[in-house]
Amino acid sequence: MGDTTEGSQQAAQGAPDDDSADSPDNTSGKGFFTRIFEALAPGDEATPLVNGLSPHPVAPPILGMANLRRLTVEDVSIPQADIVAVPVTADKDELVKLFRDSGLTRLPVFEGTLDTPVGLVNLKDFALKHGFNGNGHDFDIRTILRPLLYVPPSMSLGVLLQKMQADRIHMALVIDEYGGTDGLVTIEDLLEQVVGDIEDEHDVEEARMWSREKPGVYVARAKMPLEEFEAAIGMNLTEHEEIDEEEIDTLGGLVFMLAGHVPARGEVVQHPMGPEFEVIEADPRRIKRLRVRVPVTDE
Repeated sequence: MGDTTEGSQQAAQGAPDDDSADSPDNTSGKGFFTRIFEALAPGDEATPLVNGLSPHPVAPPILGMANLRRLTVEDVSIPQADIVAVPVTADKDELVKLFRDSGLTRLPVFEGTLDTPVGLVNLKDFALKHGFNGNGHDFDIRTILRPLLYVPPSMSLGVLLQKMQADRIHMALVIDEYGGTDGLVTIEDLLEQVVGDIEDEHDVEEARMWSREKPGVYVARAKMPLEEFEAAIGMNLTEHEEIDEEEIDTLGGLVFMLAGHVPARGEVVQHPMGPEFEVIEADPRRIKRLRVRVPVTDE
């Protein structure tokens, strides 16, 4: 069993030893999904750069049922800074405004800070019990609270999906090792890893994560997944030796790593492979929007 396990790990990395590759025992002992993963796994051969850039466009993220086992909650959760939540002290007007402005149908409810959640409020429950016309009984958000799930960032998507189905709770808060809130994930986030983006009428603006101003110039949200932006522009931005790909998930995260601090509005951050990032919207804690200028090669 040890030889089989070692051979599978080497094959998944795309660089098996000659002895294990020629062994019929290793081939016959592999399962169906293992052979599929090996066929799709990229090799470890270095890709030559052209003008400092990869000659091969970055492929978009792979969708499918395998993601439920391969990915964890940490890979798909919304970071704490982007969570839309409501305090338990909110009155009816505040809750109506938050539902209208956000376009969401479920909101986590907290007491004091997001690190002390008390449940979630559902738009349907609120509308049925209190309505939107200002009439009805005295409002207390505690009377319409529903329970939340609390999960670690290391939980696999498949396990969480089963738990959501069993408990009939479609929202979970991601809790860090200290018991604080680290992020949020919904059942829609899980399903999108299998079938792709699920958009409704409220997702129109959110879907515009980036736009092209002119050839070689893009405007993008800092929270846009880096892999998606790379696929959109056909360029790999993490191949340089100074960049640790494992530590970056978003375009803003890449700029933060390159700058070494939270850059201010108007600051320009240079990429070692040529592109430059201009911060066009930010606050003291994070970057919000960027203008990316990519070298355009004349052919």
